[in-house]
Amino acid sequence: MPVKNRFAEMHPEITAWRRDLHENPEILFETHRTAAMVAEKLREFGCDEVVPGIGRTGVVGVIHGKTTASGKVVGLRADMDALPIHEQTNLPYASKTPGAMHACGHDGHTAMLLGAAKYLAETRNFDGTAVVIFQPAEEGGGGGREMCADGMMDRWNIQEVYGMHNWPGLPVGQFAIRPGPFFAATDLIEITLEGRGGHAAKPQDTIDTTLMGAHLVTVLQSIVSRNADPVGQIVVSITSFETSSKAFNVIPQRVHLKGTVRTLSNELRDLAETRMGEICQGVASTFGGTITLDYQRNYPVMVNHDDQTAFAAEVAQSVSGSCQEAPLVMGGEDFAFMLEERPGAYIVVGNGDTAMVHHPEYNFNDDTIPAGCSWYAGIIEGRMPAA
Repeated sequence: MPVKNRFAEMHPEITAWRRDLHENPEILFETHRTAAMVAEKLREFGCDEVVPGIGRTGVVGVIHGKTTASGKVVGLRADMDALPIHEQTNLPYASKTPGAMHACGHDGHTAMLLGAAKYLAETRNFDGTAVVIFQPAEEGGGGGREMCADGMMDRWNIQEVYGMHNWPGLPVGQFAIRPGPFFAATDLIEITLEGRGGHAAKPQDTIDTTLMGAHLVTVLQSIVSRNADPVGQIVVSITSFETSSKAFNVIPQRVHLKGTVRTLSNELRDLAETRMGEICQGVASTFGGTITLDYQRNYPVMVNHDDQTAFAAEVAQSVSGSCQEAPLVMGGEDFAFMLEERPGAYIVVGNGDTAMVHHPEYNFNDDTIPAGCSWYAGIIEGRMPAA
């Protein structure tokens, strides 16, 4: 099951789709043009069913094999949304939308899954049903959660689900994967500190929220260094510190902090939330102010299932000749919601020596397309072999 010749033939066509998507990025759930293009292509390919509007702006396509006696249904997922970043690539097909760009390669993911869908609809060389899933709002909006909440898995009786992401630094067309926890849970924190503002020359008459906040930022790091098991994976980052006054001679009444917590186990996630609440109350009590914590559980840990991971690695090895073990990733991935509902696996494919994702100079490497399409198609043909 090496790189399929059909995808070499289709390479220019798929590249053209990808570059059109790159020129026209859409953010979060506003993927209206992208979803319309995807639905139109799936209908052109002859998919047996094409349903837009799943998870607000997601699209689902259904392709039956030559036979369906196995009763198996396997889902393949690609994300469609872009990022609120101003592109700095100077490419001829650079973003035409100011302040938006495909800085994570979702244009490539969508194009590769479209290519696989066209091939599968042409050949139908499998026994079962393939469901191709095009998801909005991966970049912070929880589009995967919304598609699942719309009943996608039960509606099409999806039994397993697989996803893929490009990976800068990994050679083009090479793959990497790992079983178990892979991408981190990504929780959001907002903290409001309330004190007593006043003149900077009379600190004794104030409750200094700047001092409270400075202590809080420092003490929160004790969760990582003194509460969590050192062999666990946890990150606590305070990324914004904003005072209610910007004057030189005013001690502010209020301070607002923002940040993120990243963990690779539910136990550490619970520990972080509990200790953060205790620390906030302790610091507030020490200085005589009040601290309100808003801890928002965002994407869960993305956990690959063992059997499906082994199979995904076999397909990858057949395509590229190797599949290495991927490192743990403290970034988030909302494919986690789909893997909570169904067994499956998520793999990364090499994007070569390019800028890292989420960088204004990043660009998806079109040379990756044949390998990515072959992996998607190989999952279907290998998991549901023709009778």
